[in-house]
Parts: sequence; C-alpha cells; structure tokens
Amino acid sequence: MKIGYARVSTNDQNLDSQISLLIENGCEKIFEEKISGAKKSRPELKKLLNQLRKDDTLVVCKLDRLARSTHHLLEIVETLREKKAAFCSLGEPWADTTSHAGKMIMTVFAGIAEFERDLIRERTSVGREAAMKRGIRFGRPRKLSPEQKELILKLREEGKSATELAKTFNVDRSTIYRLSNV
Repeated sequence: MKIGYARVSTNDQNLDSQISLLIENGCEKIFEEKISGAKKSRPELKKLLNQLRKDDTLVVCKLDRLARSTHHLLEIVETLREKKAAFCSLGEPWADTTSHAGKMIMTVFAGIAEFERDLIRERTSVGREAAMKRGIRFGRPRKLSPEQKELILKLREEGKSATELAKTFNVDRSTIYRLSNV
C-alpha cells in the first residue's frame, strides 16, 4: 500500500496541492499535519510510522515535508528499512528506495552521515584531550577550595558538627562526611 504524508508548517498554509499529488500517485491513505518541521514531536508522522507494514511505501511530495535534516531523513529511512517498507519522494526521484538506484543513493547518504558523525566524535575527543593537557577540568566545578577543605577538617577535629559545617560552607552534609573519611 502507498501511504502519503503531507505537512505544512502553519495553520495558514494549505495541504490541498500535496494531497492531490499524493492521490494522483496512488496513495490509498494520507496522513496530514499542520506543524513546523522543526518540531521533534509530530503525532501524525509517528502514527504513520507505527502503522506501516511490510511492503508499504511512504510517499511524500518533497523531502523537506518529511525530514528537517539529512540525519532525520536517514533515521526515518532506517525505521522503514527495519519494517521492510519503502520510501519515495515525488520531488526528488533519487530518493526512492523502491528502485535499485534509489536504494544505492540512500545507502551512500547513510554512509556519509555515519562518516560525518565519526569525524565529529573524533574531533571532539581530540579537542577534549588537548584541553585536559592545558589543565582544563570537565564536569561540575568543585564546591570547596583546598583551603576550605583544610579548614573543614580542622573544625571537624575541634568538634564542629557536619550539619553546622554544611550550612556554613553551603554544601550537603555528605560532602562534609566524605571529606572527613578521606
């Protein structure tokens, strides 16, 4: 079964031209949505993806009506692949997984996207290591300076309670206990 997805960004826009084109191209069921493509949650798209069965084809008029980025498009195409369903964009003939050429192009795009993610991960890791060598610490900033820690230990030895010290230094009691046990 061919299932269409039509979306416009605002309530002022009209879905008629998309719906007509999807019907012309044999879509038996059409999911309509009036919501920004930037929205992560699109209920009709989610409903459509949940209802897709093996050998169904998701049809859109243009890619930008379906996905907000290449990464998002590839996520959707992967969902379709897992369901053994196909994808077809009427406006971009190369984005058609019902043809061998379309499958190949989508596979190449997926490979490029994965390569890009790996490069980003590698650059981030190299940057993090360089920053650490320069003495930059990651994570939450320390609540207490070394001088404050020494003072707390001295005050604990003098009999001050953990509750009292925690209030004084604006930390949790567990921080005081942890210092005392080191």
